[in-house]
Amino acid sequence: MEKFSAAKKKKSKGKKTKVSLARQASLKALKQVLAGQSLSVVQPQIIDKLEDSRDRGLANELVNGVLRWRWRLEFLVSSLLSKPLKQKDIDIQLILLTSLYELIECRTPDYAIINEAVELVRKSGKKWAASLVNAVLRRFTREKEQLLLSLDNDQAKYSHPDWILTKIKNDWPDDWQQILHENNQRPAFWLRVNQQQSDAARYKTLLIEQGLESEISSLADHALKLAHGVDVRTLPGFVEGALSVQDVGAQLTAELLDVSVDHRVLDLCAAPGGKTCHLLERYQTIKHLVAVELDEKRMRRVAENLQRLKLSDESGEHSRAELIVADVCDYKNWWDGAQFDRILIDAPCSASGVIRRHPDIKTLRRESDIEQLQEVQSEILYSAWQMLKPDGVLLYVTCSVFKVENQNQIANFIERNIEQDAVEVKIESDWGKSCDYGRQLLPGEQDADGFYFCKLKKISAE
Repeated sequence: MEKFSAAKKKKSKGKKTKVSLARQASLKALKQVLAGQSLSVVQPQIIDKLEDSRDRGLANELVNGVLRWRWRLEFLVSSLLSKPLKQKDIDIQLILLTSLYELIECRTPDYAIINEAVELVRKSGKKWAASLVNAVLRRFTREKEQLLLSLDNDQAKYSHPDWILTKIKNDWPDDWQQILHENNQRPAFWLRVNQQQSDAARYKTLLIEQGLESEISSLADHALKLAHGVDVRTLPGFVEGALSVQDVGAQLTAELLDVSVDHRVLDLCAAPGGKTCHLLERYQTIKHLVAVELDEKRMRRVAENLQRLKLSDESGEHSRAELIVADVCDYKNWWDGAQFDRILIDAPCSASGVIRRHPDIKTLRRESDIEQLQEVQSEILYSAWQMLKPDGVLLYVTCSVFKVENQNQIANFIERNIEQDAVEVKIESDWGKSCDYGRQLLPGEQDADGFYFCKLKKISAE
């Protein structure tokens, strides 16, 4: 993995305080994630509030690194301790995990990392642990190579919880090692160029003028990959709606839905609006698109994205998208009865295909969640099918690599379809893997996240 270059510290009291702030923030953020909070919620509340960009960068690196490599780091800590720490000392455990990650992956001098760790322990009020942490970390620096070679189980070697390891091994016996490897890489920084304003080649030229390197994707025709992550708000034309941040795999959705003139389009589970906006950008002939989302707060993000991308005015009244806050499965209470030519289901799922972008998934997701998600997916499929016109097409999408949420879900739907009016439309492509039903883009393929796609056509009764 590429080493992270933390800001070098000067021997001044002020600079030491700034670096300490980053480590304190990372410790606080990790405690909240391990308590069940999503990193996407925790980060704005803690890390993004750090004033110095170098502190934010270091805190982000430490938090994501520990969540990505947690199982490997825990194995190392258990190897270094004579007995495990008590649950009430989770802060000491996290200081050890964070410091080990930094000793392995970052360029900060070992002595500085160890000194900061000891200082963090003292600030936590558990001075008794200062000598323990100091001894453990110093031992690690002496035995580092030997300890890293001692990883003797797949959970530690690939840094995934056992249940995810087992599922991926069973579903992808020829690809499981590659999938797990890709899950532990840093994600690519992908842009989607708004084709109503520009195209990938022209925007690439704009980036060159800004001194930024980028690469045009061969997977999706308006996708650009930046060589390095940046604050997207500083990119040319962002405020004016020239581009959005969206993984290249997700950008395949609009192309696959294949919307024609005058088609009525329904986008289910629409927030935060990336796919909704992309459909309107790509298919300028869409007269009307209905986007449905259960969460009102998340739906506000859809409206904000539509406005920024010039797909609606400030009031939202003159938009080609009608936004409805409602339960998708309670369709009889919000649907006007007019069937749709195209329906997109961006189904709630385990998110097992986007672990590299959201490493907290490995900590927060539980095996017991999968059955409940399957039930929700099944209900959404049934509800959507009632609203699809004969000869209409439904595109089912997840960001999962678990077959139980993907091809098995579709197989069950087709088998249980009382009217027997559902047939698969094969996705013929040179990307991904063909499944019993649908097509799977595995994590890391062409630097994309993992996505599953399946197209179903409703057979006309005539």
